[in-house]
Amino acid sequence: MKHQKPIIFAIIIKDFSASLYTMDLSKKIPSYLVKKKNIVSLILFTAAFALVFINIYAPFGVTTWFNISKLELLLYSSLVILTGVLVVVISRIIMYQLAKRGKYISIGRYLIWIAIEISSMSLFYTLYEMLILHDPRSFDEAIKVSIQNTALVLLIPYTVTWLYFAWIDNKEKLEAIAEGNNQNTEKIGMVPFRDEKGTMRLTIKLEDLLYLQGADNYVTIYYSNHQKQEKFLLRNTLKRLEDTLKPFEVIRVHRSYMVNFQKVKLIERTKEGLRIKLNTQPLVEVPVSKTYTGAVFELFGQSH
Repeated sequence: MKHQKPIIFAIIIKDFSASLYTMDLSKKIPSYLVKKKNIVSLILFTAAFALVFINIYAPFGVTTWFNISKLELLLYSSLVILTGVLVVVISRIIMYQLAKRGKYISIGRYLIWIAIEISSMSLFYTLYEMLILHDPRSFDEAIKVSIQNTALVLLIPYTVTWLYFAWIDNKEKLEAIAEGNNQNTEKIGMVPFRDEKGTMRLTIKLEDLLYLQGADNYVTIYYSNHQKQEKFLLRNTLKRLEDTLKPFEVIRVHRSYMVNFQKVKLIERTKEGLRIKLNTQPLVEVPVSKTYTGAVFELFGQSH
């Protein structure tokens, strides 16, 4: 059974790395990861998992280096977990405040954040063992084992809660779409698009929506999908869509264009007139007509 722990650790890291390979790390993290109630749930679940993990799995060399009873192990592990989880508590409070202020946190940065949490907790556990419990192992050996075990303690509950939160989020979105309630879709950041007969044809995440271009009785919806720009043709008019999209700050900037103002990078004055540049790759430019100039600058001033 000596090789069981490294094998389990290697399997989890391998699966985690495989999922990262197909993930767009520059994309913003899902909003459900920084919801207050979800952060509280994450901390509580992580603490509970870590407590069970230490008492059953006995990591950090507890049974090997220290001659203690099961009750002493429970008390020891409870103290260590409660103190160690403070790292996660402080870390998640900082993350919540940054997200609340509109700070862009990409998936890549989120993963780096988790790595820092693991490193910080590992250092704490190692110092606790070396200074308080007088662990006879060398610091290098102790920190290596501590990083492996701390990664297990955090990555397993983090992965489980991420999947659970994603499932709940998708469930709520599907229910909102099925109900066809604009207020519900607005709350969860989904933009519904209906054709001229009122039939739902497309629902897009607000963060992925770029702009709309109208021509006669059709509207072309441009959106991003895994860093690629795609489009969808909808039988409707911009005039009919204006009131529906206004709560999402998707506004009319031209007779033929509407823009998602979350994507506006800057407004430039050229010889041909005003042009909006969207924060996209490749760069997208949309003209602004004189009729909508006032409304555009007013919203741009509020948003920046």
